[in-house]
Amino acid sequence: MSPYGRRNSPRILIAGAGIGGLTTALSLHAAGLDDVRMVEACPNLRAVGAGINLQPAAVRELTELGLAPALEKVAVATARLEYHHRFGGLIWSEPRGRAAGYNWPQYSVHRADLQEILLSAVLDRLGPEALVTGDRLIRYEQDRAPQPGPSPVRAYVADRPDPHTCDLLIGADGINSAVRATLYPHEGPPRGNGIRMWRGVTEGPAFLDGRTMVILGCNARVKAVAYPVTRPDRSGRCLLNWVVESRTDDGIGEEEARGADWDRAVPPEEVLTHIEGWRSDFLDLHGVIAGAPRIGRYPMIDRDPLPTWTDGRVVLLGDAAHPLYPTGSNGASQAVVDARVLAYALAHHGVDEALARYEGDRRPQTTKLLAAHRRLEPDPVLRQVEALAPDGFHDIRHVLPEDSLDGIRSCTRQVTGVDATALNARTSWSVAV
Repeated sequence: MSPYGRRNSPRILIAGAGIGGLTTALSLHAAGLDDVRMVEACPNLRAVGAGINLQPAAVRELTELGLAPALEKVAVATARLEYHHRFGGLIWSEPRGRAAGYNWPQYSVHRADLQEILLSAVLDRLGPEALVTGDRLIRYEQDRAPQPGPSPVRAYVADRPDPHTCDLLIGADGINSAVRATLYPHEGPPRGNGIRMWRGVTEGPAFLDGRTMVILGCNARVKAVAYPVTRPDRSGRCLLNWVVESRTDDGIGEEEARGADWDRAVPPEEVLTHIEGWRSDFLDLHGVIAGAPRIGRYPMIDRDPLPTWTDGRVVLLGDAAHPLYPTGSNGASQAVVDARVLAYALAHHGVDEALARYEGDRRPQTTKLLAAHRRLEPDPVLRQVEALAPDGFHDIRHVLPEDSLDGIRSCTRQVTGVDATALNARTSWSVAV
């Protein structure tokens, strides 16, 4: 039990032990809400995934949860974002994280390392009994008849007749959330935009300053993203996360959108054909892809914004509430922010009022972010570059006037969600208990 526990703490069940679910458990514990359990479909939480970015807004929250020392050991403090055309020429460059004026860094990190940090903290602070693995939630029920006080939520898991009962169910079970599907049974599969992504992590030489994310090409044709997720070792090598995106004509099928074959590896040749003829003097992208120990293929998908995230004593969080295209490197960060806002509200208000405040704060913000991610804001500028200089260039001023880059400038502000001045000035969501 936490020393900050309070009387009459609601029984809270979290569906999903991903980044959002684990951060929610830690945030609730830090806020003095101790009766927290988690159910996770995977029997064994194994280290999977590739690189992700944590925006300064999320790093602030993880820092206030006491996780900064662990993050600093495994993550790269990203200092710059650069756009290049497919022959390597620089289109746009901007500072990131502390270099952009934030009080907290932007981190590039392997998802498995971040998951391990969060999981270790949950097991240490809440105890191993707080997490049940191998329980795949399939639906929930709650009584609607008038009665004295709220009725418990019954959360059913596959292959078990008896449900988990709780006073609050938090659906943090991802883009194909069973909690969301119960709340919106006719919604259907996620929406694809016709772009497929191939991604992997490869050990290779660090490029540029070892702290820069590069974006090459554009989604009108093919786009590639690369950034380090570990600091260079003594030999100058690190782990490089990379993604190649290409528009397809065959669309995204329902089974693919729901996750069919997401774990299936594909050969490098399937990816390399999309970047044939590309070149760069700072990154051997072909060699990085060819050297990847494993390559996964995924559709670029999201879901339409919802009219509400709340159903009685049930609420959605993270990708279950607002899945975003990865173009803004912000999905995991928004789940972290969700967790902190929800825990802060529950620490100060009764459950019903807390859910209303959480949704009133987060749903409008994430709806704006979803729209910004769908616009793929820099692409109009990048398409102009492709059309005006199909064979590349050395100086952007010879291709486009300076004011043509406004689309890229505004994109950063829109997809990160909060500027440095606002984030630095905001009061803490940590709870004095």
